[in-house]
Amino acid sequence: MNAETKICQNCKHDFVVEPEDFDFYKKIGMPPPTFCPRCRWQRRLMFRNERSLYFINCGLCKKKTISIYSPDSPFQIYDYNCWISDNWDRLPYGREYDFSRPFFEQFKELSKEIPHYATLILQSPGCETCALSWNSKNCYLSLVNTSEDCFYVHGFKLRNSLDVYWGLKLDFSYECVDCSDGNRVSFSQCADNCSFSSFIYDGRNLQNCLGCVGLRNKQYYIFNKPYSKEDYIKKAKEYDFGSYKTLSKFKEEFERMKMLYPRRFAHIIQSQNVTGNNIHESKNCRFCFDTGYGVENGKYLAIAGLNLKDSYDCYDVGTNSQLIYEGVDVGLDSSKVFFGSMVWTGLDVQYSKDCQNCSNVFGCVGLRNKKYCILNKQYSEGEYKKLLPRVIEHMNLTPYIDKMGNVYKYGEFFPSEISTFAYNETINQESFPLSEAEAKSKGFNWKAPELRNYSITKKAEDLPDHIKNIDNSILKEVIGCLHEQKCNEQCTQAFNIQSGELEFYKRMNVALPRLCPNCRHYQRITLRNPYKLWHRKCQCEGSAANGPSAVSSGRSNRKLQIAYRNTTPHFHGDSPCPNEFETSYAPERPETVYCEQCYNAEVI
Repeated sequence: MNAETKICQNCKHDFVVEPEDFDFYKKIGMPPPTFCPRCRWQRRLMFRNERSLYFINCGLCKKKTISIYSPDSPFQIYDYNCWISDNWDRLPYGREYDFSRPFFEQFKELSKEIPHYATLILQSPGCETCALSWNSKNCYLSLVNTSEDCFYVHGFKLRNSLDVYWGLKLDFSYECVDCSDGNRVSFSQCADNCSFSSFIYDGRNLQNCLGCVGLRNKQYYIFNKPYSKEDYIKKAKEYDFGSYKTLSKFKEEFERMKMLYPRRFAHIIQSQNVTGNNIHESKNCRFCFDTGYGVENGKYLAIAGLNLKDSYDCYDVGTNSQLIYEGVDVGLDSSKVFFGSMVWTGLDVQYSKDCQNCSNVFGCVGLRNKKYCILNKQYSEGEYKKLLPRVIEHMNLTPYIDKMGNVYKYGEFFPSEISTFAYNETINQESFPLSEAEAKSKGFNWKAPELRNYSITKKAEDLPDHIKNIDNSILKEVIGCLHEQKCNEQCTQAFNIQSGELEFYKRMNVALPRLCPNCRHYQRITLRNPYKLWHRKCQCEGSAANGPSAVSSGRSNRKLQIAYRNTTPHFHGDSPCPNEFETSYAPERPETVYCEQCYNAEVI
């Protein structure tokens, strides 16, 4: 089929369904979507809560536990060990399909009545405060896999680290974003195979470097300037990050330093025929982000990897899976899972949530090891195959209509308004931040902030400047966050310092933070580019045009911006680079963005 332009029924903007999209929809037996990719993405994220945590009592064992559901939610909440146990049966919650009402109404009722798990803590002793933890130990308020002794981190194989977002194989690291294979790396972004280094941006294989941008295979550099080992040690001592004032000043200087160097249009490593950002070892993927290690033939994916094949429109999906469409947290040897949330080891699973090791189920919640179920009601194989086509036909004849007037037939993901979370409880606030008024105007649910009424015993501005002047008495203090809930970052207003956390700060000689963990998390999020692409031209204007006194360029219309002077000849000589690309750097941003060839000429 030819490409077809459609109008999103939600935002009313145009979007294009490409020929390869039609091929995919035909392959899985689905109609093309009626929502644009951005609205589909936002709708999926309504079903993922990572950071809004509450205390509740387990509905089964009555034990106090942390939950992603608030105490005033209408759901029965079980501790995960109770939820996964055989101490209760899911099938009695099943019901006959009612052909007089829309499917999504019936699914919402089932979802309200059946118990939900509080958090996902699997084989992770000492991780009870985490929303999601797998095979980890002693981690606090983190989302981790195979990690130990961490606080406020998000990553895989992390040890003794704090305040990390998207970290992989890091030890004793602090305030890192998109870093991997590092030891004692701090305040860094896109730093790979680095050690004993701080304030690194886009660095690889660096040792003992400070405040460096775009370096490869170096040691003893400060602000991209080489030093002898002796001079480096002497100079580095001038920057005492145990002092909050010194640390803050260095952060400002480093941010200015970063702006002096060109940015690579996208971080794409060992991949073929891909568009997006942070893509590793993948091929034939478009509009994909944080994707890698064997992903093939995908589109509109985020956090996807480990041999995912032939899949569209997913968030956090993969591990030897294929033919996944419109999914959130789907994978682990799954196939043909359409419109699912938290579906693992599934086969032919549609419109289902929190189902494990199930096959041929439709509209189910919380099932384990089941086959041939619709709305949690058990059928024989013959009965299931006879009833399912009737249900799909009914979804088209009697669609669900949300409060904004959007029509949901078979082939659309769950309506946002039936999510078990409010908009500001989900990770939508990270990718698509909205105010309360904006969210409600778009039909999203919103949860009023809890009245915390903390008795703040120490204001952030009253903390001692240097970590050496802070003793264990700080562990008893309730510290007021500098933001004082005047931000849109789920500020908790106040925070405590944990004993292991204080030990880390002292060991690493780093100043005590002045923001609560949530605000610190959002500060890291702002360092990353959005899940969005713009078509742009390379901004390399040739060696002659890139003088430091250049103020404006007629072609790129960059004004009052320091131009970068190339250090080596490029393939296009003194003429502007002709290359174009898809990038997550918006045109109005101040960074100078280079294509792969021009960037490599300067960095490699």
